[in-house]
Amino acid sequence: MMKRRDPQQKINNYIGVSSIDEYSSKTEKLGGKVLVPKMAVPGHGYMAVCMDTEGNTFSLWKSDSNAK
Repeated sequence: MMKRRDPQQKINNYIGVSSIDEYSSKTEKLGGKVLVPKMAVPGHGYMAVCMDTEGNTFSLWKSDSNAK
């Protein structure tokens, strides 16, 4: 690990899920927000960036080598 270059930089954890759509919906139902909706990372999978009720960001990740 290295020192942060910008003190405002935040840590973003990736959480592996079985369905981006399902867990994005759960995030919103529980009071969080989807900041960046489901998007493909071609050849690797799908991700979405979310924020919890305390302002912490996290990403949902679903591996899928067929992602386009």
